[in-house]
Amino acid sequence: MSVAERQAEIVAEFTGMTDWKARYRRIIEIGRALPPLAEEFQTESFKVKGCQSQVWLHARQENGLVFFAATSDSDIVRGLVALVVKAYSGASPDEVLAQPPSFIDQIGLGESLTQARANGLSAMVKQVKLYGVAFKSLNTPR
Repeated sequence: MSVAERQAEIVAEFTGMTDWKARYRRIIEIGRALPPLAEEFQTESFKVKGCQSQVWLHARQENGLVFFAATSDSDIVRGLVALVVKAYSGASPDEVLAQPPSFIDQIGLGESLTQARANGLSAMVKQVKLYGVAFKSLNTPR
């Protein structure tokens, strides 16, 4: 499944929800369903810079695809990073780099999050894109 298709699934899930309390509850539920991140990746080197809450994001490449794992010490932020992981995990580095996080604006997160959380979400996406750059450079013949 492509990043665009996964983002469309996220948008479809939230489209019917007009109440932001319901949306936030769903975001928290999604975060709670996120598989645990191994302790070895909950270190300073995997911490996302620019987040008010603590967020750790790990990436690995397998068969040319990038897989992300993450967690946070905040329920809502864990849900936000879970959405980012859901959108981009399993994509090629090229696709990670090519696809903007359009689901964020399509479900209204950009305007409903506090400035600190919006900045944190932006930092998470930036980190995902940096992993895309790193893995693409590893795959480029020299």
